[in-house]
Amino acid sequence: MVKLGLCLLIYFIFSWNLFGQSESPSTIHILFYNVENLFDTVNDSLTNDDEFLPEGDRRWTNRRFYEKLNRLSKVILASAGFEPPEIIGLCEVENSQVLEKLLETTPLKNYNYSVIHKDSPDERGIDVALLFRSDHITPVDYYYWPVYDGKQRLMTTREILSATFQLPGRDTIHVFFNHWPSRYGGQAETENERMLAAKTLRGAIDGIQLLKPNPKVVVMGDFNDQPQNKSLLDGLQAKRKDNLAIDGELINLASKWKQGTIKYRQAWTVFDQILVSDQLLKVQGWHTRPEFAAPVTLPFLLEADAKFKGQKLNRTYVGFKYHGGFSDHLPVLLKLEQAN
Repeated sequence: MVKLGLCLLIYFIFSWNLFGQSESPSTIHILFYNVENLFDTVNDSLTNDDEFLPEGDRRWTNRRFYEKLNRLSKVILASAGFEPPEIIGLCEVENSQVLEKLLETTPLKNYNYSVIHKDSPDERGIDVALLFRSDHITPVDYYYWPVYDGKQRLMTTREILSATFQLPGRDTIHVFFNHWPSRYGGQAETENERMLAAKTLRGAIDGIQLLKPNPKVVVMGDFNDQPQNKSLLDGLQAKRKDNLAIDGELINLASKWKQGTIKYRQAWTVFDQILVSDQLLKVQGWHTRPEFAAPVTLPFLLEADAKFKGQKLNRTYVGFKYHGGFSDHLPVLLKLEQAN
């Protein structure tokens, strides 16, 4: 009887540890994905969405819409390996309804994702949104940061989404998702718009650093600029490398990537990036490493580029012709791990 009792005790201790580990993951993944025009097929009279209607220039039908949802779910489910990411930032999302359809009609329905979304002042009605696994992490709060021009007028661009999460253990993480103004009209001509977005984000991060010493911050997004451009270096004050003598720096982990995230003709560029506060590079609690940040290069996201050689993105549209792919951007993924 004593031996039996001891065996049962060992069994229950082992089982408790096993189940505890499944509820409290030792790694957490954060994904950002520009999903290339995730529109529904319903006309919104308040935005310029006519292009993505069944009778619109792109002949955007319900069949194509649901095909896209299933393709996006395939990317999300495969992006981080065995478990889909705990936090997902998305841009070029029309409304909360398309996100609900994504979570209701695809295999993502099995993973307890919740939605954070707000309509932005963007003229096309495309927004920045967030999905998170409510069984793995705990939301604390979120906020959308509007971008104003030099005369304090609201810009018709996407707002910056910030969210705070309590991770397993004691750590809190602050995540910012971005979709900065495009280069449509010329890079130099539109540079000031991205600089304004950069300064808005910088101000939001500064506010967190004033309230909390050494916060753990993750910044991800489609910046429509590269790491070496002024908006990232001067506006956001991002650094290529951590200076160990200075606390509170924002380090751009995408600065040394060899793989771009979008391709125009033969040139790849890094518009989608991952930046972290230097506190996350210290092996204390939840942390990361530069090699834990990278574009997601799943084979089905790319295809042979017959015209410009190498590979190109497997897009939903090529011009106005339906191609049936995934997106005109690669997703980017960050892994966090917990120190023992």
